[in-house]
Amino acid sequence: MNKKEIPRPEYPRPDQKRERWKNLNGKWDFEIDQGKSGRSRGLPGADDLNQEIVVPFCPESELSGINNKDFMDAVWYKREIEIPEEWTADRIILHFGAVDYDTEVWVNGSSVGTHQGGYTPFSFDITDYLQDDKNTITVCAEDDTRSGRQPSGKQSPKYHSHRCYYTRTTGIWQTVWLEPVSKNYIKNYRVIPDAANGSLQLEVTCEGEIPKKADYQLVVKALYEGKICAHKTVSLEKSTVNMGLDLDEVYLWEPGDPDLYDLEISLLKETEQEDKIDGYFGLRDVELTDNEILINGEPVFQRLVLDQGYYPDGIYTAPSDEELKKDIERSQAMGFNGARLHEKIFEPRFLYWADKLGYMVWGEHGNWGLDITSAEGLKNFLPEWIEAVERDFNHPSIVGWCPFNETWDYEGCPQDDEVLRIVYRTTKKIDRTRPVIDTSGNYHVETDIFDIHDYEQDPQQFEAKFAPMKSGEPEDYYVTYENRQDYNGKPYFVSEYGGIWWNPENKDGWGYGNRPESEEEFLARYRKLTETLLENPYICAFCYTQLYDIEQETNGLYTYDRKAKFSPEVINEINSQAAEIER
Repeated sequence: MNKKEIPRPEYPRPDQKRERWKNLNGKWDFEIDQGKSGRSRGLPGADDLNQEIVVPFCPESELSGINNKDFMDAVWYKREIEIPEEWTADRIILHFGAVDYDTEVWVNGSSVGTHQGGYTPFSFDITDYLQDDKNTITVCAEDDTRSGRQPSGKQSPKYHSHRCYYTRTTGIWQTVWLEPVSKNYIKNYRVIPDAANGSLQLEVTCEGEIPKKADYQLVVKALYEGKICAHKTVSLEKSTVNMGLDLDEVYLWEPGDPDLYDLEISLLKETEQEDKIDGYFGLRDVELTDNEILINGEPVFQRLVLDQGYYPDGIYTAPSDEELKKDIERSQAMGFNGARLHEKIFEPRFLYWADKLGYMVWGEHGNWGLDITSAEGLKNFLPEWIEAVERDFNHPSIVGWCPFNETWDYEGCPQDDEVLRIVYRTTKKIDRTRPVIDTSGNYHVETDIFDIHDYEQDPQQFEAKFAPMKSGEPEDYYVTYENRQDYNGKPYFVSEYGGIWWNPENKDGWGYGNRPESEEEFLARYRKLTETLLENPYICAFCYTQLYDIEQETNGLYTYDRKAKFSPEVINEINSQAAEIER
């Protein structure tokens, strides 16, 4: 790679952009520390490490240049940075999009902070650690997917990938960047839309020292296609300010028709601009009735597909921003209007494209690998989940939260129900605008939507399970694991089905149930399974497994390298019947 080539060069936080920033992706020194002895060996202050890696790709990936598929207990990164001369009067913030899992960061040999969690961003103000000449950043990430003490999603706990477990991700896997800010700056904002009334609540939080006697102001503009639709100036006497904005012109964010407003927020001291960020928002309400999910007051049947966010050459990291967009377009081409973002907290750039393309998604954590049979699991789960909900709160494409997926017994011990209950209630406290599913599939404790998973491959048997529901009586609803959960009268979502095993070029792969003998048999099965759900008036959504193959799992509608196995038009025709069925 040419030193001037920067992989994933786009700004990584599209809903909170600043003009000045510096992308630190590219070549870093790298070293695998299998004995976790790097601190004892002086690596925080070492001049160099014994390998090179391309950031932001994990060392397991081909794009990283390392391509080590074995377990790595700890990894180290190091690189020199240059601070532009015009930044010398500013505070310098070092940002990490995501590093898996326990991370410590040093600048010029001094520790600047730590972070726990493999999926969420963190930042450090490194101004006081910088020198006039060269500066060195060092990062150590420790990772143990077999410990039971960290959420690791679909990362394989065995040496090899197997069944629905895939290649692991260790260390840095999202963009690293620098950003200069003033002593007082805008830390974040939160938009609570009110589509029914054409307005929104805006909460803005600033960082620094905001003296009460000084004349600090926030200036907010909402624009649609360049035209100002709301403009407000408020005095700032404390770090967080709440304000209402009524929009002169109302345009709604809807699935497939996603109008978005631009948002400009400026922090002024007297008339001098201290900071400015550019964002965006969508006017979109989500509500529930007994049997339906409403978007802006209208029922929308959610035709979702399972997307696990894996790439053949980048593993957790898409090789380009364009590939994130294309995965959504591939899904929409087959008639899906959204996805479950499964067992992984996706990067903000994916959510940006979902916002732009009108694609509904459910935000989910990668909870597999974490022992939640006691309160210890809560300690290792909740802080990162809160970070995820707060990071992604403003994305209109997110229409619901699902912190856990299939909370199976761990080494023979059942889940601690209070862990799920506390996470559900905490999520509702943070976000009252979206429904929350406590755990997808099993075992429900407290939830806004009742969902089940069923991979029955026989269309007749599949239909027989759901047919009694057409009576509308709660006792006739199909419930999996009746000894562990009960239908609670909430909207009903078949959030995993299908998984039909089909890839003629990979007959040694893995999938659910019996493999069809021909493409015709596949399509007939897909049609019947899907129509069973579309035609049932008491089912509000489905999610088909899955969008593309991943390694040995060959039940995707596309291959792992994103080639369509079937005509997208044929799958689209089957899925799109939802719009024509009287519900």
